[in-house]
Amino acid sequence: MTLRSQLRDVPARLRNEARQVPTHDIDEDEVEVDSSAHAAAGATAVAVAMRRALGQMGVRRTASSLTRLNQVDGFDCQGCAWPDPAPGHRHVAEFCENGAKAVAEEATRQHLDREFFATHSVADLAERTEFWLGKQGRITEPMVLRPGATHYEPISWDDAFATIAGHLQRLDSPDQATFYTSGKTSNEAAYTYQLFARSLGTNNLPDCSNMCHESSGSALTETIGIGKGSVSLEDIHQAKLILVVGQNPGTNHPRMLSALEEAKSRGAKIIAVNPLQEAGLVRFKNPQKAKGLTVGTPVADLHLPIRLNGDLAFFQAVGSLLVEWDALDHDFLEQYTTGLEDYVAHVADLDWDKVEASTGLTRAQITEAARMVADSPATVTCWAMGITQHHNAVGTIKEIVNVALLQGNIGKPGAGLCPVRGHSNVQGDRTMGIWERVPDHFLDAIRDEFGFEPPREHGLDTVGSIQGLRDGKIRVFMAMGGNFVGATPDTEATEAAMRNAALTVHVSTKLNRSHVVHGGEALILPALGRSEKDLTGGKVQRVTVEDSMSAVHASHGPLDPPSEHVRSEVDIICSLALATLGEDSPVPWARFREDYSEIRRSIARVVPGCAAYDEKVDEPGGFVLPHPPRDNRVFETESGKAVITSTPLEVLDVPRGRFLLQSMRSHDQFNTTIYGLDDRYRGVKGGRRVVFVNPDDLRDLELAEGDLVDLVSEWKDGVERQARSFRVVPYDQPRGCVAAYYPEANPLVPLDSTAEKSNQPVYKSVVVRIERPSSDGPSDSGSQGSSHQGSGSLRQDEPHHLS
Repeated sequence: MTLRSQLRDVPARLRNEARQVPTHDIDEDEVEVDSSAHAAAGATAVAVAMRRALGQMGVRRTASSLTRLNQVDGFDCQGCAWPDPAPGHRHVAEFCENGAKAVAEEATRQHLDREFFATHSVADLAERTEFWLGKQGRITEPMVLRPGATHYEPISWDDAFATIAGHLQRLDSPDQATFYTSGKTSNEAAYTYQLFARSLGTNNLPDCSNMCHESSGSALTETIGIGKGSVSLEDIHQAKLILVVGQNPGTNHPRMLSALEEAKSRGAKIIAVNPLQEAGLVRFKNPQKAKGLTVGTPVADLHLPIRLNGDLAFFQAVGSLLVEWDALDHDFLEQYTTGLEDYVAHVADLDWDKVEASTGLTRAQITEAARMVADSPATVTCWAMGITQHHNAVGTIKEIVNVALLQGNIGKPGAGLCPVRGHSNVQGDRTMGIWERVPDHFLDAIRDEFGFEPPREHGLDTVGSIQGLRDGKIRVFMAMGGNFVGATPDTEATEAAMRNAALTVHVSTKLNRSHVVHGGEALILPALGRSEKDLTGGKVQRVTVEDSMSAVHASHGPLDPPSEHVRSEVDIICSLALATLGEDSPVPWARFREDYSEIRRSIARVVPGCAAYDEKVDEPGGFVLPHPPRDNRVFETESGKAVITSTPLEVLDVPRGRFLLQSMRSHDQFNTTIYGLDDRYRGVKGGRRVVFVNPDDLRDLELAEGDLVDLVSEWKDGVERQARSFRVVPYDQPRGCVAAYYPEANPLVPLDSTAEKSNQPVYKSVVVRIERPSSDGPSDSGSQGSSHQGSGSLRQDEPHHLS
């Protein structure tokens, strides 16, 4: 059955239901809670995907887009960075439920025009939630908020570029500007964007990596010499054991479930290490198969409900048992690693009481997992935000690397390290130079290519940029995609910092919170979506992206743009560069804008591993970037070997009556984009301000299901940050751990609470109190939270790490 015929078979009731665009905000009083699901995908996922797609795009646009999604001659899904199967091995419907939702959000027929902005003041829009803002449709022309104005109004592209150029040219230093990048940006846009910032004279290039996998890059670079994962999709298929740690693929990377299913069919075992038992790791109902629509495939052979922040202790304990049992690859260790002797001495003194206190697991549970690791001839370890967003994240990932190195699980089939990226091209952005600490050899290549000396001083990352805005050191903030205000921590502090800017600029497709939290002057520049035709320069252009496994491939959308006034990201960047730097700039901005192949030829000369870039992306499926550890067991570290490290084991000590909070996605969202209000895998329908609490902890708190509570975080700065009016949901997870959705929980994350070495915000181990609602503040569903100095009676200092 073709996809078009499947679309015709969707009942008219579902199509009509999906056409209803929200005209009001969320009524959290209507939230319903049911039991959590024990399987992911299946027929329900197909129905939901089609309902959302048809309702937002209509039959014709749905068929035109979804039949080209993740295809060799189509466009790359913006929903995640999971790799595509090889050409010739892709399904006609090579997408998941959330991928279809992502396309529907972008390709919606709902449009925003100047009348919308004339009707809605910024103050009005600021009272709306992310859900409502996003559902209003695509922005169709450039908009400006003049100093002191109450409404956005239209502005021509030339005037918009002149406005930005004027602000940049008046800065006392280029370092008074910062240039943020979302992971959806193409390689061509990322390359020109970083080139513009460096031509201007700054390395202030924060990006969403700073909030998702910066800890992975820091740990991997130090230990194996490259900050990327070492596996291919075929390695996942061939693995004999796969550890899925701190990751929920059923919601965040649903196509990964197909790869796990393939591995299971070849005899692999799977261990899930996660505080919550997520539906996608219990059972997968693959809608591509008849069996998948009925019984499905069991996924995890073992689930370990680990306590938040206990993963370092878990992997150190597994490593100690491998040493004790001599389950080691001695030839690999001798030839390719350093640090083994110190590590063996370190784990010989392992304190199992600390391990059990940190993990919340028994020694028997950890031993069972370690025995599965010891018995596996080829193991892949996958991880995501549940690992990277802790204070000790870099140390934890080093322990993951240790376990892999002990058994030689790098550079052989079916084995390796797999940090699973969440955004569709966040890894490509970094490859293209979006990094505040880019190495000198990259800057040397820019100098040699264009004949100017780029700045050498390291720039600001995401947290540093917020601090710079707060302190008045940053005057211009520009974002290439994304929702900076919604995604970043410490919402109240971040919003105050953004309002301190002289100019804020957002290259966007749809409205979000960042557009209503603005500087003295603000611009919204509407960009083409991934699903749309790019005819910049009067020719069909294509862009390229890189997935989680270093594969680079072309992407070009089939749909007509929402307006003739919408431009590509490359066009916007190059036109802004010409307006700011002039035609005498050594960078050929006009040529880059007219023909993206010229950009790719420059990438080939500047970016390591990208020789013959333009030619290689013409090949079906593209090409794979070099990865020395994976390709030939070469480790480009100081010693020339992979580094086994020894990290102190510390237990996060939470004061009595406090909890560790992790923020997480609902199944109905992608990052801060809210697709809908149902998290059916966790049994929540119709709302988002919920907090998941262990039933035994609820009894101790004398709370019942459905009670309203306020969440109060505690940090060493003495500020108590609050997020009000969350509905209690009993949920099976380790005692002392709670969970809530972001961005609703972001006000609770202190700006200065970051991971060691990577400076990544700590979204996953926030110490909080749960209190009955206070009567002295806002309690509506749109509340953004608040902060105040603690009285001292209940506040504790920064959580202890007991050595």
